[in-house]
Amino acid sequence: MRYVITSMLVLASLFLIWLCYDSINTPIEFQEQRDLRQKPIIARLIDIRKAQIEYKDQNGRYAGSFDELIDFVKNGQKAQIYKQGEITDEQLSKGLTEQKALHFIAENLADSAAACGITDFEAFKANFKRDTSYVSVLSSIFPAGFNPDSLAFIPYSGGAKFELDTVTQATKSGLPLPLFEARAPYTVYLNGLNHREIVNLCDEAKKTDKYPGLKVGDVVTPNNNAGNWE
Repeated sequence: MRYVITSMLVLASLFLIWLCYDSINTPIEFQEQRDLRQKPIIARLIDIRKAQIEYKDQNGRYAGSFDELIDFVKNGQKAQIYKQGEITDEQLSKGLTEQKALHFIAENLADSAAACGITDFEAFKANFKRDTSYVSVLSSIFPAGFNPDSLAFIPYSGGAKFELDTVTQATKSGLPLPLFEARAPYTVYLNGLNHREIVNLCDEAKKTDKYPGLKVGDVVTPNNNAGNWE
């Protein structure tokens, strides 16, 4: 009988030790796995931001869908301006601009150029150049081998797509202010990890009025396209 009781006490002690270990180790393992999964998701959100900024620069708004954004990355063109020669401070003070300088050169207006501080017009013509060429959006903002189709998908999600929203607000002066937001919820990319830890993470985000996951941009409060991990 004493042997049975002793054995039960030993087993109970071992069980308590395991519970203590598990209560400490589970959050640590969860955090490690969370960090592992979030790293490529953050990188993907940064890629989405780069593509959206370029899209807005060319179109005055953000792409409203991943189909639209991916097509732009695949087929869009980006202007690159080759510049040779500069306008001096003195010439600027006399009203010379790049547009005027190019006009003077194109029309061979030496007298007008002189009035703007260009003393040697022939030398200025030979050394002041502005040429525009076009390259693909894909090659200009992403490294070689980048797959544009990957932009839509959340790593570690089994094929789930990022949530993408766009709006246009108005500034105090009445000007349009385009905004975008791309999101990946905890419940999607942490699926398969400890359920209780995921619930705790979501509850904590709710209590602090934060988004339960990773996101870039904000369609409610302008934040200069910042990520919530930054």
